Amino acid sequence: MAYIEQHSAGLSAPVKVGLIGSGWMGAFHAESIARRVPGAVLAAIADPNVESAQTLAQSLGTAKVTADAADILADPEIDAVVIASPARFHSALITQAAAAGKHVFCEKPAGQGLDELDAALAAVEKAGVHFQIGFNRRYADDFQAAKKDLAAGIAGQPQLLRSLTRDPGNGSIPNAARVPAWTVFLETLIHDFDTLNWFNEGAEPVEVYAVADALVEPELRDQGFLDTAVVTIRYSNGAIAVAEANFSALYGYDIRGEVFGSKGMVQAGRATETAARRYTAEGLSADTPRLNVELFRQAYTDELADFAATVRAQRDGTPPPSGAFTLTPGAADARRALAMALACIESVKQGGPVAVAAAPVPALRDDARAGV
Repeated sequence: MAYIEQHSAGLSAPVKVGLIGSGWMGAFHAESIARRVPGAVLAAIADPNVESAQTLAQSLGTAKVTADAADILADPEIDAVVIASPARFHSALITQAAAAGKHVFCEKPAGQGLDELDAALAAVEKAGVHFQIGFNRRYADDFQAAKKDLAAGIAGQPQLLRSLTRDPGNGSIPNAARVPAWTVFLETLIHDFDTLNWFNEGAEPVEVYAVADALVEPELRDQGFLDTAVVTIRYSNGAIAVAEANFSALYGYDIRGEVFGSKGMVQAGRATETAARRYTAEGLSADTPRLNVELFRQAYTDELADFAATVRAQRDGTPPPSGAFTLTPGAADARRALAMALACIESVKQGGPVAVAAAPVPALRDDARAGV
């Protein structure tokens, strides 16, 4: 008796995903796709460090490994790619993947300049493929709960907003001298910018004023290294937001967001793993997360599950998931957050407020969005 082919029974075929980049985040995404994302399979891994890619592939049972991302883009069996390479390659890879007809999930930032990103997103638009940017905080349970309340009008008209990122550390930053310039804006606070934009949906960021310094590693200040920053943002609806970041919180990984409005306040995030507390002779204590993959483990999985579900829906001609509020971060979200990060860089250079570059006209179309 032959085995029954499950897909012939009416089940949708899984999305075959190729991973580009097998570093820290790429490896975690690979594990998620291979083991935790329903309806998706990890079909291939590409990385110039082919030994790293082979080790990862062997641990996950993935047969196809290559040093060249072009092999994945040329593979007719691959439906979609997850881009987790260094940021300087993102825009070019988005463009190439779209031209090859592959749906694209890209880690942030989607580019390092607006011209290159606009060209990449134009290629996505032309190809008609699904594009998603890796703003994982949208998929964290508490941030989604806050967004649901905001969409329902619980806080009223947003007036003051806040988002913060404090990376865990021990008072120093390993390999700080090798951290690319402006990372605090382009790869850290860019998450906060998207959170604030999402919480204040419908409004556009129009101006930023950024102050940044090297307070954790002051000896690297003259080399242009920045590990601490505060940004004030003005929005088109009059709301004022503050985003802050630091690369060395001794107590753990601390991510929070807040909206104060005309009717009340909504908050998301906490500095502890759970609400559990210890009261002993030594005082009050609680466990805190120390890694992004600890704090956002489920969110990282859910963003890829959303991506795979939307790709399947587009491929199979079925309606994409929908819900009470927008969820999936798409092209316009990627560009808006990058424009804010770049304006912050100019603000630090100039020592004053800088206008945020508006999207070109006609505005970039967001892909079909999923919801909850």
